[in-house]
Amino acid sequence: MKKFRKVLDGLTTSSPGGTLGSPSYSSAAGTPTASTPREIDVQETLVSENFQLCKTVRHGFPYQPTALAFDPVQKIVAIGSRTGGVRILGRPGVDCYCHHETTAAVLQLQFLINEGALVTACADDTLHLWNLRQRRPAILHSLKFNRERITFCHLPFQSKWLYVGTERGNTHIVNIESFVLSGYVIMWNKAIELCTKTHPGPVVHLSDSPKDEGKLLIGFESGTVVQWDLRMKKVDFRIYYDEAIHSVSWHHEGKQFMCSHSDGSLTLWNQRNTARPFQITFPHGKIQKDGRKESCKPILKVEYKTSRNSEPFVIFSGGLSYDKAGRRPTLTIMHGKAITVLEMDHPIVEFMVLCETPYNNEVQEPYAVVVLLEKDFIVVDLTQSNFPIFENPYPMDIHESPVTCTAYFADCPPDIIPILYSIGAKHKKTGFSQKEWPITGGTWNVGSQTYPEIIITGHADGSIKFWDASAITLQMLYKLKTSKVFEKPKPGEVRGGDLVEEDPYAVQMVSWCPQSRIFCVVGISAHIILYRFSKYEANTPIVSLEVRLQCDTEEVLSPSETENQPCFPEPGSHSPVQASPGSGASEGVKDSIPCLKVKERPVRVPPGYQAELVVQLLWVDGEPPGQITSLDINSAYGLLAFGNSNGLAVVDYLQKTLLLCLSTLDLYGAADPYQRLTRSPRKNRQSTSGLTELSDNQQSVDMERSKSPTSDHVNGHCTSPTSQPCSAGKPRIPIGPEGSRLTRRGPGRPPFRKAQSAACMEISLPVSHTEVGHTSRRAMLQQLHGVSMYSHDEHHSPAAYCWSEKGAESRENSFSRSRSSSVSSIDRETKEAVTTLQFGESYGRKGDAQPTPCLWVGTSLGVVLLIPMSVPTEEEERLEEPVTIGPGGAVLLMKGSILRLAFLDLAGAIIPGPHEVWRDPNGPEDPDRPRRRKLINFSPWSSQDGCAEGHLAVVCSERQAKVLLMPSQACLFVHNITESSFVLRADVVTACNSVCLACFCANGHIMTLSLPSLRPLMDVNYLPMTDMRIARTFCFTNGGQALYLSSPTEVQRITFSQDMCENLQEMLGELFTPIETPEVQNRGFLKGFFGGNAQNLDREELFGEASAGKASRSLAQHIPGQVGMEGMKAAAGGVVGDLARARIALDERGQRLGELEDRTAHMMTSAETFSKHAHELMLKCKDKKWYQF
Repeated sequence: MKKFRKVLDGLTTSSPGGTLGSPSYSSAAGTPTASTPREIDVQETLVSENFQLCKTVRHGFPYQPTALAFDPVQKIVAIGSRTGGVRILGRPGVDCYCHHETTAAVLQLQFLINEGALVTACADDTLHLWNLRQRRPAILHSLKFNRERITFCHLPFQSKWLYVGTERGNTHIVNIESFVLSGYVIMWNKAIELCTKTHPGPVVHLSDSPKDEGKLLIGFESGTVVQWDLRMKKVDFRIYYDEAIHSVSWHHEGKQFMCSHSDGSLTLWNQRNTARPFQITFPHGKIQKDGRKESCKPILKVEYKTSRNSEPFVIFSGGLSYDKAGRRPTLTIMHGKAITVLEMDHPIVEFMVLCETPYNNEVQEPYAVVVLLEKDFIVVDLTQSNFPIFENPYPMDIHESPVTCTAYFADCPPDIIPILYSIGAKHKKTGFSQKEWPITGGTWNVGSQTYPEIIITGHADGSIKFWDASAITLQMLYKLKTSKVFEKPKPGEVRGGDLVEEDPYAVQMVSWCPQSRIFCVVGISAHIILYRFSKYEANTPIVSLEVRLQCDTEEVLSPSETENQPCFPEPGSHSPVQASPGSGASEGVKDSIPCLKVKERPVRVPPGYQAELVVQLLWVDGEPPGQITSLDINSAYGLLAFGNSNGLAVVDYLQKTLLLCLSTLDLYGAADPYQRLTRSPRKNRQSTSGLTELSDNQQSVDMERSKSPTSDHVNGHCTSPTSQPCSAGKPRIPIGPEGSRLTRRGPGRPPFRKAQSAACMEISLPVSHTEVGHTSRRAMLQQLHGVSMYSHDEHHSPAAYCWSEKGAESRENSFSRSRSSSVSSIDRETKEAVTTLQFGESYGRKGDAQPTPCLWVGTSLGVVLLIPMSVPTEEEERLEEPVTIGPGGAVLLMKGSILRLAFLDLAGAIIPGPHEVWRDPNGPEDPDRPRRRKLINFSPWSSQDGCAEGHLAVVCSERQAKVLLMPSQACLFVHNITESSFVLRADVVTACNSVCLACFCANGHIMTLSLPSLRPLMDVNYLPMTDMRIARTFCFTNGGQALYLSSPTEVQRITFSQDMCENLQEMLGELFTPIETPEVQNRGFLKGFFGGNAQNLDREELFGEASAGKASRSLAQHIPGQVGMEGMKAAAGGVVGDLARARIALDERGQRLGELEDRTAHMMTSAETFSKHAHELMLKCKDKKWYQF
């Protein structure tokens, strides 16, 4: 608990300029300023101990998968990736991610079946043993090979000796318990004949014979297969084939095995005759007219599985003929004479057949095939003749279309998830297998601390997906396609207004009000779609508004510390602007068109989110519209505000009218804080007023436009590979014709090619050095935004920078800044973008006694403006009377672009924005209870029992945070967040039953500050911002949580709440469940008598140190792992360690005694059965003569 007292400025003596001066900043904590006779008390409960940063769960498809493994007893699956990650999946809710510190690619995975352990072989020639008997797996041992490269591993069932094949052709043996090499080595030159002159190649296959565990089958890449007798240390037989081998699979009786080859053939070999194959087949090779077979692609893997009641299954990948180009990857299932080819959407990485038994010497009874694709994960049902796939319960389709933006909402209304699920369930795909998902391992229970959470993802194809993220799971709820709002271009038709050549519907930003269920989508083609939710089908037209949002290019001279300080007079000197629809519209020029064409006819829409209004920015004078950089919607006011690098617009979506359309410069009125110089105007130019309203007949004005920003946005800015100055509006200081020229792009060609998704941006940035802090920020912002947007704290930066971005066709501008405001600004290009917007109940003027509806505006120059509004409260008046927007004024000037605005009451609690209670717009009318708008208002004046005198406003920019007292606009606290980097994301969120300011910086630091005092509570160097994907998708939410796109296919959720970290173990699923190992099938006396039973092998006697000796120390190095097993910390040393080791030894001894007892009982049963059969045979034969046999 911390209590602080703050002395405030007088409400009437302070001037607006006082808040815009240079305050005395502090980098250690919030710094109070000024004095007044009044005091306020705020109890702050947050301390540093309330915060701890940790990863919670990762959702989505493993990025760049490389390996697959399955435990047939525990029924869990593991997937390895190229970046060193391992995903372990069981029943829905059991989803664990772990990664190797070296980030080397995972080559192969091997489960210790029913032992709760996993062996991974990585590309850095290291073996790792993972303990899965805990909720977060940990590495127990590692073994680093120094002189040989690992190519293949094999671990027999119920064995503690791992066979490791290498690139040199040697086979080593590793003890799993101690993770050390055995002295027993199978050298390649002993495995082949002495007369062989060529090296057999790397080991590509290892397996023990189902008939005899003492026989090891070794497959070499060149086509040589050797069966090695482990006891006798010699070769039983050798097989030579002309084509390279890719895989080998045994028949369960151990008498035959099948090989797949590089020429698309399958060879079946019989141990009785190894001179030539028993059978050679080309499953997809047709015989041509000349009698030769078609050349086929390699069969990369084959599985040979038997069944009791049907023909055996032969399942393989690849093997198609080369005759048809562009054929999709296939998985072929041969069942008797029937051949089924399953086409896949992506290349096959690995597949594995799931069988009923873990023993390789029993009839396998396959029931499913797990197929790991490059971008998907499917399971095929083998028990049905049409081989349907199972419905995947995991969220593996996040990347179905590349993710371009994310939003995270915690503590949603409890009824929203069931409604979205019921609507989305009607549109689910059909044709799946009716059986349950076969991967059912692990256990998972809903934790005690759960609340409704929803994640929204926007995609490059214009689709929106709603996900249920409650209880650290992820399940798809509802999918919305924004492209259905627009007309599809006819084949061959080229629209001149297209802003992008590909993905014109890509989603840039979303805004959602869960209470009113109003949903807004911002698209890359400079359009906004407003949706309302309805449980009923509708057939309504879509209203379209077209807006010309343009600006004047004016050069900015930052106010110096010793010269003119910006001064904002009271906004009362301006006359209010009253907006009405369609004023001043006349016929436009031919290129005043939107980027997309909205459907004009009434559209039949299913239940769910239904489009009501589309707002589109127009092309002007052949130049594309600037992309939208900020958006806010308020359902209580019925208003929608958006801005870009040109200006601000406010739309009344209830009356479908445009209320306000101003360039950023015109928002200041006469109180511009910067000295600006206009560019030389062109001839025959018309000056226009700042307020521009559009209707169907719009008169266009010939103006200079800037090039469009490109794709996604960060910090509310635009991204663009190029930048040009923009001109239009009111000239302030005319200059001569010697001003610099403006280059223009012709109207025929789109300004850029493709919408960049958040999933595909990977740009390395310098963020670590303090002395290049401005350079790093500049490089980041230029790659993020592309437009030259100027912050007043940067005018002392180095003179010039150039930047580049992948995919950009040209670099037309270099970024230059003058060291002093006295230097001429003719050659400088700047834009002031609207970076953040916030509706709320606030005080539009210092003298206001009660809060009124206001719009707070933050810009890229660090200026915060306040625009008061007058919104009719009665429903009838609201639909008929216009909304009045008063004159705005600047409130605050900060360092860096404004990122976040939020409001607190005088007790330090968040003031939620006013909203409308949801009502179904298409619901049936009730004459007794007419439908009326119900508004919920959380204004500070109404929430403080009539004794409040204002509220607090929290403003966060790229560099610093401030807390203001309203209505006096006095700055209470200020804190410099970072000097060497800059903030990418900031939000005011709840954590540990209180409120804090959370920030994510470009250097990878995640910080939290107390509110309202801005005390630093946590600063953790979490991850460096090495690519744009993280910056574009990182977002905070309530409950001390956040998420970001960790790869193009995966979403990573994190928490910085100590409470959630402590309860995380309870929320995670258990990977290991104690299950009794299935018993070996009783094969019968006669079959065992004639040699059908497999022979057991005492591997300890063969591979142990006593008989095989020690391996060379230089061959491999043992690395102890960071032991994560419960209770193993106590076993580190001392008496406690001895007791722990003794307890573990006793448990193991007891387990072995139990197994021995079971085996003894089984032997006694077998002996009794044998005695019974022998007695019956004796009784049957005792009276027969010798000649009767």
